[in-house]
Amino acid sequence: MSEASNVLRDEASAVEEFHARGWTDGLPVIIPTPERVEEMVFASGLAPELSLGAVGPAFGEATVEKVAANAVMAGCLPEHFPVVVAAVRAVCDERFDLATLQATTHPIGPVIIVNGPARYSCGRVASGRGCLGPGHRANAVIGRALRLTMINIGGGRPGTTDMALHGSPAKFTCCFAEDEESSPFPPLHVSRGYRPDQSAVTILGVDAPHSVIMNPYDEGPEAAERMLRTLAGAIANAGSNNTYFGAGTTLVLLNPAHARVLAGKYDRAGVQSRLHELAATPRRVLDTYASFKKSRPGSEDRLVRAIRSPDRVVVAVAGGEGLYSAVFNTWGGGVHGVEAVDCEIHVEQYCELPTRN
Repeated sequence: MSEASNVLRDEASAVEEFHARGWTDGLPVIIPTPERVEEMVFASGLAPELSLGAVGPAFGEATVEKVAANAVMAGCLPEHFPVVVAAVRAVCDERFDLATLQATTHPIGPVIIVNGPARYSCGRVASGRGCLGPGHRANAVIGRALRLTMINIGGGRPGTTDMALHGSPAKFTCCFAEDEESSPFPPLHVSRGYRPDQSAVTILGVDAPHSVIMNPYDEGPEAAERMLRTLAGAIANAGSNNTYFGAGTTLVLLNPAHARVLAGKYDRAGVQSRLHELAATPRRVLDTYASFKKSRPGSEDRLVRAIRSPDRVVVAVAGGEGLYSAVFNTWGGGVHGVEAVDCEIHVEQYCELPTRN
């Protein structure tokens, strides 16, 4: 990509050339000059030629240098890059089923959850009010760098290899940090096997978020149960893939107020287990939906679970306090059903690098 910028008369014409060649996500990009890419690579502490994995469906090798070029294009600063590196490694894990995820007609895309000290040392990834929306640079550019890598190295281009019927705005970028300080639960990455002083990303392949309204001031012994039934209803809703097939991994994003209500009765594992039990629909009810999968005679009363097992629902805490939490439903295709994948963020090499003039 940097060769194109060298032969064009200025960066404005280079941006137009990048659009013409299909190297963008449809938005303007920063031109990855050799100097900018070199600075990004240096921030990782890794060799430029080191492969982070093969990005499906084209299975191009995601070398550090190539990913750095996409991170520059996305608008990343060098301190953001270690999170991008971890995210790329995670989606290249075979359990994430990236090749089939990119090719499906479903509007699935990756969401990046950041935990640990990297939330602050790598560009301050937002975890509070509006963390999934505009105005947060680190969130926006880290998620976008992953998407550009999936386009330019993985070959995921709309209408050719990315066959999503509608797509989703969340496919431009989707990244946030867990609000560990406001959460009543241990940090997500700790619950998934890391130490508190480590940093990690957790990557899921999901739909765009579905807002779920619940009373954060609900009280009494049944308050937590009422919330869980509401969340389960949003997970097992008519028309969601997981409602019919019970595959994939669902993300439940609780605002801190809702999380405190649930934590009054359950730990994180208890929330996962109860949602697994509650997010289920009788076969006879599914038969009243416009589904292409009808029940066999005699199976009408069988419960169809929207979550295969408790570990297939990820519970995180972020956002402002108030009425709304969110559920991200899922697709569930691929050999592994697009598992959630974790990867450590290595931050010791760089951070707070001086910026080139």
